[in-house]
Amino acid sequence: MARPAHIPNCLRHGPFRGSEAVGRDLITKRQLDSGAWQRPFHDVYVHERIALTHRVRCQAVALLLPPGAAISGGSAALLSGADVLGPDAPVEVTVPPHLRMRRRPGIAVRYSELCASDVLSVAGVRITTPVRTGFDLARRNKVDDAVVGVDALLMRCDVTVDQISAYANDGRTAWRGISRLWKVLSLARRGAESPMETRLRLLLIRAGLPAPLLQHPVCDDSGAFVARLDLAYPDARLGIEYDGELHWNPKAVRKDLLRQNALRASSWSLLRFTADDVLRHPRRLAAQVRSALRS
Repeated sequence: MARPAHIPNCLRHGPFRGSEAVGRDLITKRQLDSGAWQRPFHDVYVHERIALTHRVRCQAVALLLPPGAAISGGSAALLSGADVLGPDAPVEVTVPPHLRMRRRPGIAVRYSELCASDVLSVAGVRITTPVRTGFDLARRNKVDDAVVGVDALLMRCDVTVDQISAYANDGRTAWRGISRLWKVLSLARRGAESPMETRLRLLLIRAGLPAPLLQHPVCDDSGAFVARLDLAYPDARLGIEYDGELHWNPKAVRKDLLRQNALRASSWSLLRFTADDVLRHPRRLAAQVRSALRS
């Protein structure tokens, strides 16, 4: 039986350039062609046991960046702790206009001015700062997608709408997409704990309903904490919750029932919605909320 090829520990834990590893005599070209490796991009290899998550693909792309470029947009948001990307989203990079980067499947290349203060390093990967990331998300994406991204940054990173606005006003008011940015910033709020919570809030606002409060705490008559609501209309004592898949396992269902009963005992009503309600039946959802507010 053939013995498995020796694999240096330094190559087991993340992406690396194959040509550099061969040049340093860490591995041979023949060994790189074995089934022990995945090749997400040309000359970039990852050990077979490492899942090719978006984070790992960002690390792989970082090895291909020209000097002065950085991971940006939703990819930078994810590396900053604000994940709003789908599983198959390309890794976004921003490259200064005077440089060039080869286009490859799985990489979205943007050309834009990028100064040193726009970039920071996270675990050795150059990414745009939360302020610059928010600026790019707000001007480059469709409004709802952009608000989802900016909401996530506001919740997970040390950044504010005012900081993003000030960055835009600092000599960037003629940049592409700037009119969309102002609209996005007017809608963005800190407090959404998931993309669907943001989409639910936007749905209510576009239906002409008052803007709900986010992450509103409810206490009983004695002042004891009862629950924190995703969205709330305190004057109407109405709570609105987005229930994702995690809410449908038996343990979560029992917990939600106890919570809902405790809210009712404190004279609060609760409406709970799913992705199907938000994405497929927005008019029905809005009508239910409007009716609850009236009653």
